[in-house]
Amino acid sequence: MKMKTVKDIMTPLSEYGTISVEATLYEAAMALETAQLEFNGDRVHHRLLLIVDEHGRVVGKLSQLDVLRALEPKGEHIENSRSLRRFGFSREYLKPMLTQCRFWEQPLIDLCKAAGRLKVKRLIHTPLEGEFIDENDSLAEAIHQLALEHHQSLLVTRGKEIVGILRQKDMFREVVETLSACEL
Repeated sequence: MKMKTVKDIMTPLSEYGTISVEATLYEAAMALETAQLEFNGDRVHHRLLLIVDEHGRVVGKLSQLDVLRALEPKGEHIENSRSLRRFGFSREYLKPMLTQCRFWEQPLIDLCKAAGRLKVKRLIHTPLEGEFIDENDSLAEAIHQLALEHHQSLLVTRGKEIVGILRQKDMFREVVETLSACEL
């Protein structure tokens, strides 16, 4: 039996929505909402958009969480609280810092109006080295990267070209199917 690799369970780029680096946050949020509304319970559901440059090359990704973070511009100086919690800082310790930023001192509609004019290129999540995986890598390597580095997805590469996305939920489904086949 052939051992599966990342390319066997990845989602091809062609199944993802894309948005230009020149698009606004409003346009990105509407595109993400459209993807959410089109969810029909199968594998096609995506919670991120791929950001492409003027040549159509993927330069980053934008998630629902990125849109929400754009509404908290005063919090840019506070590191991701989940990351800080990994270093032993409790939610109670971080709460005063978040309160001091007064993220929501303005009505949500005012925050949205201002954020809606932001360009996606200012919000790009540029993938780090640990967010790429080669299409021929083993599923064990994929599990390692997803689990130990806390990623929701990995960009799948062929050489220097991004060819797909490996989502955590697809890797989990593969693990469950494999465990079921073992009849433990």
